[in-house]
Formats: sequence, structure tokens, C-alpha cells
Amino acid sequence: MSLPGRVVANLITSRTLRSLSFSLAAARRHLSGKPALVHYYHQVDDPYSHLMLQVLPVLMQRHRFTLKLHLVPPPSEDAAPDRERLQAWSRRDAASLASLLHLEFTDRQQQPDAELIDLANRCLAQLFNSAAGNRTAISQALAIGSALWRNDRAALLNFQAVPTGRVTLFLAAGATLRKQQGHYLGATLYFEGEWYWGVDRIWYLDQRLSAAGLAWPEAGTTIVRLPDLAWNTPPATEQKTELHFFCSLRSPYTYLAVQRVIKLAQHYKVQLKLRFVLPMVMRGLPVPLEKRMYIVRDTKREADTLGLRFGNISDPVGRPVERGMAVLNHAIAADKGAEFLSSFMQGVWSEGIDAGTEKGLLTIAARAGLDADFVKAALEDASWRAVAETNREAMLAAGLWGVPSFCINDQAAVWGQDRLYLLERDLIEAVSA
Repeated sequence: MSLPGRVVANLITSRTLRSLSFSLAAARRHLSGKPALVHYYHQVDDPYSHLMLQVLPVLMQRHRFTLKLHLVPPPSEDAAPDRERLQAWSRRDAASLASLLHLEFTDRQQQPDAELIDLANRCLAQLFNSAAGNRTAISQALAIGSALWRNDRAALLNFQAVPTGRVTLFLAAGATLRKQQGHYLGATLYFEGEWYWGVDRIWYLDQRLSAAGLAWPEAGTTIVRLPDLAWNTPPATEQKTELHFFCSLRSPYTYLAVQRVIKLAQHYKVQLKLRFVLPMVMRGLPVPLEKRMYIVRDTKREADTLGLRFGNISDPVGRPVERGMAVLNHAIAADKGAEFLSSFMQGVWSEGIDAGTEKGLLTIAARAGLDADFVKAALEDASWRAVAETNREAMLAAGLWGVPSFCINDQAAVWGQDRLYLLERDLIEAVSA
């Protein structure tokens, strides 16, 4: 399965079409006379959903809209492979976010009990079915979630609940509408054609609601936003610290991270170790359509914020990835890995260069200072496959399953281009030791 084709990708990442879509949605809303409607999809055993419940009242305090609450089950296996590692990372990451943003969540090193998850879902089904998306309902939902994460059965029994068995109807209805609107995760907000995942992206919705004229005159507390990189004073000398960067040539989020990771390694004078892995789809892990479409749109949104070009895509799945990894393997040995990786990602994600062709790959390589003879020799060497597998095993051993992810020496691994502030924190700690 592939990402959207080049023409489709250009359409769905077009700023002009995005603005037109927003304008049309607003026009329809004004003509209907209905209030702005934001849908929220809540997964009770998802720590990011627990954080969202704590931030939603701030969003409601700042803007005029009706909030519709939906109960959803966990994503399917193809949308969220390696579930145990995903859950472990989500708990650890949510606890870190809670500390950073002054929210409440404690990682108890395990998921809630299955029986209590069912009970909490029954309580939420009763609540969501009988209440509008107001602060009281959100407050009660948060209390239910807190009891669940404490494994406090007695507290959950204090809430009204739908009968056993009926909750599956509510979960199925939420999952169906979520899929129709185009998503697959919990902790997600949907407003007039656009999705916003978790506390990470809620500030985008805050911006959009303001642009739509929906902000209250006294907007009050600002919405949460993750920190930028600090770029602390670098060490005076080169460090023995190693920054392991697990990357995929087919990952648009890797593209968003590449330049910043290279600059972090240079700024803090550490050794950058590029650890390329095969894309999930080339490891037999299918990616559903709604996930692929959301990733492309979300990457465009993030790229605009970072000042990066994105959207003229030549999907490198298959032969282009294999050829790129062969050259990258040799480029790393020649101390040109960062230059080639940067050039490749720029080429396939923002310039529409087909790395599966000789002309395309040579163009990408030349920008990294690699000539045709170098590329020819690299393509004749299949040793990159064993290296990619070794890197994959190291990534899994670090507790992660996907890219982009990072590890400083023997510190805990970090996942995601939007967690580079955590990577920088670990870098500062390592070079200061």
C-alpha cells in the first residue's frame, strides 16, 4: 500500500485548497444558523485521552462552539502495530507531558485491568449519551478516567453505567463515525474537515477557531503548546556521547526531524549515528487509508510551522527506498550519511524526485557530494539489508517500534519529531555529565 499519489498529495497539501475548504465549511455553518460543532473522540484506556479531558475546558473557555463527545475503542492492529510497546511509550510520554504542562497522569507501569476498562466504558457511555459536551460532563469523565488509572473499582461503581453488553454499541458507533470522518486514534478532535490529535495539536485548533471569529472577547488562559528547542550553550570540546537516530526513508515525520537532529548533534558536539530501518509497509505491516491521509495532512501542517517545503511527493516505497538505503549505508561509512539522508528526504518529500530512477538518485547523491561511481558501487552491495535488520532489532530493544526515534547512549529512547525537546534534554544531561 502506498501513500497518496503525487497529484493527490499536492491537492491535499495545498494551502489554497485548505483555505477554500475552511471557508466553504464556515459558509455552510453560517447559512444553516447552527453553532460551530467540534467532535471529540475519547478512548478511556489511552493516556493521551486522559490529558485531553484536562485541556478541553480551556479550549471551551476561549471559544464559542458545541462539543460532541464520542466513545471509541483502541485503534485496529494495522493502525497501531506492536501494541504493547505503543502502550508503554504512551504511558511514559503522557506522564512526561503531564509534568511539563501541569496536568495529571501517573505511569503505573501497566494498563488498567480489562474488567475495569469495560466498567469505565459503561460509565462513559451513560455519561456521553445523557449529557452535552459541557464542563460538568468533562469533569465527570475525568473523574472516571482517574479512577480507572488508579484501578479504583469502588470509585467507578459510584457512577451510573449502561447495562453490560450495551457498551459495544456505543464503541462501535464512535468508531464508525471516526472512520467516516477520517481518523483512527483516540484523543482526537475534528472540526469542519480537519483533525487534531491530542494536546500536541490542540493549539492548531485554537488558532483555527480564532481565525473563524469564534474566540470569546475575553479569551482567558492560553492553550497549551509544546516547547521549542532551547539551544543551550554547547560544550567546549567534542563529546563521546552518541546520538542514535532511527530513521526511515519513507517516513515524512523523519523528513521533519532530519535537519533539526543534524543541527542538534552539531550544536552539542556529539556523534550522530544514523540507524536506518525498512518502512513498516515493507516489513509486512499494512497502513490503513485514514492513517496515511492524516499523516500527510499533519506533516504538511507541521512543515509549514517549521518553515519546510512539503507536498510535492514521490513516494519512495519499494525500489527507491532500497536503492536509497544502499547508498545511505555507503555514505555513512564515507562520513557523508547526514548529507545524503537530508538530500534524499528533501528530494522525495518536497521536490517530487523519483529515487527509483538513475537520474533521480544521482541528483540526490550529487547534492551530498557523492558521484556516479560511488552510487554504482553502493547499489552493487546488498549489505545494507543486514544493517537495517540490526538497526530494527536495536530499536525494538530500546522499547520503540517506529520512526523517527532517538536514543542518547544508554538513556531511555524518545519517539517522534515533536519530542525533540526531550531529545535535547537528554543531550544536555549527557554532555554535562
